[in-house]
Amino acid sequence: MVDTQSHFLLDVKNLTKVYRIGGVLLGTKLTAVDDVSISIEYGEPRIVSLVGESGCGKTTLARMILRIVEPTEGKALLEGRDIHTLGRKSEKWFRKTVQPIFQNPLEAFNPLRTVDNSLFSTAKKLRDARNKEEAEDIITESLSSVGLDLERVTHKFPQEFSGGELQRISIARALIPAPKMIIADEPVSNVDASIRMNIVNLFLDLKEKYGTIFLYITHDLSTAYYISDYVAIMYRGSILEYGPADVVMTNPLHPYTETLLQSLPQVGKRWEDRIKLSGMEIEEFEAIGCKFSFRCPYAEDSCSQKRPSLTTLKDGRKIACFKYSG
Repeated sequence: MVDTQSHFLLDVKNLTKVYRIGGVLLGTKLTAVDDVSISIEYGEPRIVSLVGESGCGKTTLARMILRIVEPTEGKALLEGRDIHTLGRKSEKWFRKTVQPIFQNPLEAFNPLRTVDNSLFSTAKKLRDARNKEEAEDIITESLSSVGLDLERVTHKFPQEFSGGELQRISIARALIPAPKMIIADEPVSNVDASIRMNIVNLFLDLKEKYGTIFLYITHDLSTAYYISDYVAIMYRGSILEYGPADVVMTNPLHPYTETLLQSLPQVGKRWEDRIKLSGMEIEEFEAIGCKFSFRCPYAEDSCSQKRPSLTTLKDGRKIACFKYSG
């Protein structure tokens, strides 16, 4: 049952995911997501961006919110309901409330089924279309929202489309249930630069047209700066700074956020192809104190001994840094 008293559409509380690398007995522990708490309130449509380097844990966090990955600790509440304790009868409610858009749009479709078959199935199961005509109306509206029509996709398999076109179709599919939230995980990283901004602008249009709230996962500061209403900065499994995008990205306070924004002249460039999980990197993930203290130019001895908690400042942002929380 939906908690009508909750102020939050999504309320993530101390969510943690621990993996073992190299075996249970002799392997190394990696806390991919470490005690993350973040809330998205009901209200005006907005885009919340979760920004971080490849391997920082943002995709793992997204997949826990989508119930693809089970958390080690903590909770994710959707409309006040713990999504990891839902029964089968609540599966449809969950899928109607939150929809994913994946980095690889092929993940959204069965390669053995035509795309229109998948769209009709979604309309019937998640939008309760009573017949083919009603389903067709729903699908036509969704495709129109992304600049396509039903004739263009009929009788074609996923592999017959370009990456950008299939990503637009996957966005249309996510719109069919009329979800309150869409979680988009690196949705433009696999498409050509020429159509990247088309998709980003599409999210802005859909936010206004349907009142949808987006959780936008990205490593790309340029699109995050352009699209976001709120920004959360993630490093080694922890959120270090979170707040209104115009506040965080025009006046960064956390030393790590400052470092990231220095890369803006090279927008679109990946900071790292993949973090190598050895030596210093694993030591940072498992640090007792501030994880950025190993690299921070302002770090003091106490920073490596105690973890700073997220503190709310007067400008509305939250920051995990002893420079501001004491």
